[in-house]
Amino acid sequence: MTVLPYKDESSGKKAQVARMFNNISGSYDFLNHFLSLGIDRGWRRKAIKLIRPLNPKVMLDVATGTGDFALQALDLNPDKVIGVDISEGMLEVGRKKVANRHLSPKVELLQGDSENLQFEGNKFDAVTVGFGVRNFENLEKGLAEILRVMKPGAMLVVLEFSRPKRFPFKQVYNFYFKSILPNIGRMVSKDKSAYTYLPESVDAFPDGKDFENILQKVGFKNTTCEPLTFGISSVYTARK
Repeated sequence: MTVLPYKDESSGKKAQVARMFNNISGSYDFLNHFLSLGIDRGWRRKAIKLIRPLNPKVMLDVATGTGDFALQALDLNPDKVIGVDISEGMLEVGRKKVANRHLSPKVELLQGDSENLQFEGNKFDAVTVGFGVRNFENLEKGLAEILRVMKPGAMLVVLEFSRPKRFPFKQVYNFYFKSILPNIGRMVSKDKSAYTYLPESVDAFPDGKDFENILQKVGFKNTTCEPLTFGISSVYTARK
């Protein structure tokens, strides 16, 4: 089932997701950190540490948004981090961060389509995706494109929301995620659909072992999945 932000419109998921993120780009960072109680920062730090043994020099961050994951990747001291996102509005926010920190030589944020990446094959030592794969219009096509641009032996690290399964955290999480979060998001972002789409897209996403199976089907090897913070999110790794 394809989950769309704007259900009464005829445009495809890709166009709707781009429009949605353009609409909320100005408030995205505030809401992201506020609604996650800042936990998202720790998730990104943990994910980046998994790549450290590879000592990557050229990295790609797909669905980079405002660039937080790309900036976190600088912990690994790569020569270059390229971020790609479909939303120009989100990228503009990210570029201001990069410029304010005088990091333009090392971090470049480009508009692009995750399902048609503008890079030659076998280019990147590592690829990250933070809370973006569930927004792909065609999940397998997007993952296949990522695999194409990775060097042999390179690592993919994906952070994505998942669904807690243990009582009582499952019930508390569902109430917060489906009742409180959409209302706060709607008030702050002024987009009534964006933070309703969020829990709906998480519910529809094939998390855990199901996502590992898709990674393997596309051609990735050595897949792993580690739940984070009682299963609110998961970090996946895979190798080419």
